[in-house]
Amino acid sequence: MMNKVYQDHRSALPGPDDITRQVLPNGIIVLTRSNFNSPTISIKGYLHTGSFFDPDEKMGLSYLTAFGLMTGTEKHNLQALYNEIESVGARIGFASGTLTTSFSGHSLSEDLHLIMGLIAESLRFPTFPKREFNRQKNQLLTGLAIRAQDTSAMASMLFDQIIYAGHPYARPEEGFSETVRAIQTEDILQFYQRTYGPKNMVIAIVGAVDPSEAVDAVQHTLGDWQNCFQEPIPQIPHQKPLKKMEKKSVTIPGKFQADIIMGGLAPERSSLDYFPLRLGNNILGEFGMMGRLGKRVREEEGLAYYAYSSLSVSNGPGAWEMIAGVNRTNIDQTITLIKEEIRKFTSEPVTKEELADTKSYYLGQMPLILESNSGVAISLLNMERFNLGLNYFYQYPKKIEGVTADAILQISKKYLDPDRLAIATAGP
Repeated sequence: MMNKVYQDHRSALPGPDDITRQVLPNGIIVLTRSNFNSPTISIKGYLHTGSFFDPDEKMGLSYLTAFGLMTGTEKHNLQALYNEIESVGARIGFASGTLTTSFSGHSLSEDLHLIMGLIAESLRFPTFPKREFNRQKNQLLTGLAIRAQDTSAMASMLFDQIIYAGHPYARPEEGFSETVRAIQTEDILQFYQRTYGPKNMVIAIVGAVDPSEAVDAVQHTLGDWQNCFQEPIPQIPHQKPLKKMEKKSVTIPGKFQADIIMGGLAPERSSLDYFPLRLGNNILGEFGMMGRLGKRVREEEGLAYYAYSSLSVSNGPGAWEMIAGVNRTNIDQTITLIKEEIRKFTSEPVTKEELADTKSYYLGQMPLILESNSGVAISLLNMERFNLGLNYFYQYPKKIEGVTADAILQISKKYLDPDRLAIATAGP
């Protein structure tokens, strides 16, 4: 039944027949798809710069650089820039990640050139005024102080330090208080000069616009951008799984709740193991009331406020995490129960009903994700970033239907060993 539903939506799915992909002479990749059912456009994009490029002593540098792009340019100060955006009811934003710095814009299609121009202006001609830099630096330091009291955030950071030990992914994107305090405006300018540029930048524009006009808007605003100092895309180191169980905890006085994160490494998004892992994770800790973990730990035993699993994959090594928020008296018992569920999950196949329900969920979810211009734009970026191909959505149902219970079992055994888990706890 779900195959027919998916097939009924096929004519509306992005594919090679209606996606335009063009590479500009300076290396920018433009992806665009028309949708005249709405008068709006969504612009999504990314550059290959992020915390991966931060020096150890100044972690948080990429974070501050990205958030400083709109604090002033050669043509507009902060207030004037936001006045331009708000005058047409549009939105523009920038955010730094580990390997990329992303940007987005949303507006009426008639304002495409204005919004694309403001995005380009922020990318190409930021001035990073000292007053705004100091304000944002203080805001980040305040955020880091709040993070230090957040059991979920601290458990997540500790978990990364275990499974990514010795790897750049072990470092938090926002840095630490001492590394942020060391950052000055000169560091921002130098970081910008060496990592921002057009090479391999990807921009997706989706909405009520002809592909040629969308490409022209990017060409007009960014087509002559050059930076001979731009550093190349980094090689991401391989990471070996743990050889034995490793447990670490951090004490946060005054808290009643503790957060637990346990799990191991996962492969990168382009791995052939991705679909069995994605469906397996859904059964283990996402589907319905948070899958098997939620049913056992929260519903049946009443030990946790929440218990679920999460699969995080991108470029380079990823993570398969089991997460629970509990009363401090239930930490050990919850860890034991999660281990039991992992051991069961890696020793016997999922049921036919679980597999069928999960397949139906994913086949039914995809058309919903693609209902909005924003959802399509994000999907186009992912197709490019992970080299999925323009026919990805046409092949998607075959990928889902091809996953078997035995495949989930074998892949789970490969990435989850109950005797070699990373276990991080944060709380009182």
